[in-house]
Amino acid sequence: MSEPSLLVVSSLFPSSARPTAGVFIRERMFRVARELPLSVVSPQPWFPGQSLLRLVSPGYRVAGAAHDVQQGIDVYRPRALCLPAVGRHWDAVAMALAAWPLARRLRRAGRCDILDAHFAYPDGCAAALLGRWLGVPYTVTLRGTEPRHLGQPALRARIVAALAGAARVFTVSASLREVGIAAGVPASQFTVVGNGVDASVFHPLPRAEARAALGLPADAVVLTTVGALVERKGFHRVIALLPRLRRRYPGLVYLIVGGASPEGDSTARLKRQVAELGLDGCVRFLGPMAPAQLRVPLSASDVFTLPSSNEGWANVILEAMACGVPVIASDVGGNAEVVSAPSLGDIYPFGDDEALYQQLERALGQTWDRAAIIDYARRNSWDSRVTQLLGAFRAIARGGACGVPGMPEGDKFSPGGQP
Repeated sequence: MSEPSLLVVSSLFPSSARPTAGVFIRERMFRVARELPLSVVSPQPWFPGQSLLRLVSPGYRVAGAAHDVQQGIDVYRPRALCLPAVGRHWDAVAMALAAWPLARRLRRAGRCDILDAHFAYPDGCAAALLGRWLGVPYTVTLRGTEPRHLGQPALRARIVAALAGAARVFTVSASLREVGIAAGVPASQFTVVGNGVDASVFHPLPRAEARAALGLPADAVVLTTVGALVERKGFHRVIALLPRLRRRYPGLVYLIVGGASPEGDSTARLKRQVAELGLDGCVRFLGPMAPAQLRVPLSASDVFTLPSSNEGWANVILEAMACGVPVIASDVGGNAEVVSAPSLGDIYPFGDDEALYQQLERALGQTWDRAAIIDYARRNSWDSRVTQLLGAFRAIARGGACGVPGMPEGDKFSPGGQP
């Protein structure tokens, strides 16, 4: 029997216009593509005249080329008619209609045996429609937006139906599996497959070299956060604590890595906050960075922090650990599943800014076994994740059970074991 061909369905995928969008999806699925034939369709939201909005908001819905080839893999970006705000509940239908002509052509050419969607809405719901029209099975990966979408009555029933009808629902954390089960999806649908880390990209540079590259003093105390510059990521929470932290660590520098995203852009507000607190010499906005560049600020860091209000599986936590950096993160999503031992960092209750302060103050002054942190991250490489995925896709293609060898149904996932 020939190997099944996959068609990845994702509204978020890297392009020349947005090179960091959905990198974690590409990292995972392009590794799968080393074993299975694969194509990508990433419908781009569009409506007539939307270019006029870019006069006010330059980053609004910037789309990549209609077709490009990345690492030998075809990536297609048809336009999907999506009206802003009022039409969001129809995005899944629009996405499916936009992908339909390509998916049908690929199906006829033997290049679409399984649809693989990322995020339950709109991607998973679009894949459910495409699967019905094409007569092919589909999988959905839950990545962290699902609690918010399931809280919307107009979307909840559609999402639950899409997940219940999938051949397999992957979740990037055990916490998201519980979210799906609580919504009414049978537990037998789920397999937990966390994100991985690419140790060939994320490994530490000599600290002095990394700091020199950023123009930082060799003896600075360096705290870093990486993510889209939106309220959910919590940069403002760290900035608010910096005056107190600087009394304890006068040479403290806070590196902010990231830029605007489809969620929004808080850059101006964050810079105002920095100015109002007199922190211009303390906070540095480095902008978005490609993975190969990101290891420079991570290698320069003493501590990495992620005080976000919502996450599925924050891959940047493993990336920081792969560079030898301990992590202080909020207890949301799968964060506690990654920061799973005190030797790796700590978890604090989201919203408790005093607890965040106490943990940052302690972590910045603590001596860490950075070699052990790196070793833990390396044990969480992409290889084990891809093995799980390949087993599931091949089982689906055979029409047999979709369970993954070594992952009994209902098991909790513990990434990489204890350090």
